Amino acid sequence: MKTKQPLFNLKSIFLCSAMLLALMALAQNSPKNKRMIADSRNAINVFNKTDPSMKRLFTNSYAYVVFPNVGKGGLGLGGAFGNGIVFINSKAVGTAKLSQVSVGVQVGGQGYREVIFFEHKNNFDEFKENKLKISAQVSAVIAASGASANANYANGILIFAQPKGGLMYEISVGGQTFNYADF
Repeated sequence: MKTKQPLFNLKSIFLCSAMLLALMALAQNSPKNKRMIADSRNAINVFNKTDPSMKRLFTNSYAYVVFPNVGKGGLGLGGAFGNGIVFINSKAVGTAKLSQVSVGVQVGGQGYREVIFFEHKNNFDEFKENKLKISAQVSAVIAASGASANANYANGILIFAQPKGGLMYEISVGGQTFNYADF
């Protein structure tokens, strides 16, 4: 008489594997991702140290998202990716993922940090609903001493980027897209 034990073991293994994967996904996406929040707060400090006048943007904007580590690379076809934390009134309220694909004359790789300020709630709502796409016409201001003093919002959005390292030559057309998630 045959037993159905091997089939039962296969189902048990599958069920345990599925539960383990779900737990790993929850741990990675946990709102208690202290390291990402700490990295984002450190990036805010670096932006403010580089340009003390940026403090007014962190204080006066409706919301902002900080991507402390964005990696970008390309050889003809390029891309960038980063994870960030969204803040309202200096309180972390969610996470964001940045992705970018670009085509053009480009070679190399670099790391940078980026902060996007939202002037009003409706600007942030567009971002929150994953409808915001930064086009080639919207450019980031390079964070340097005094750079924010004359920077103006474009359609309720203001972007600052600060190189961290690497070398990339680029003349490309591409845009950034975002995915937002509440904690």
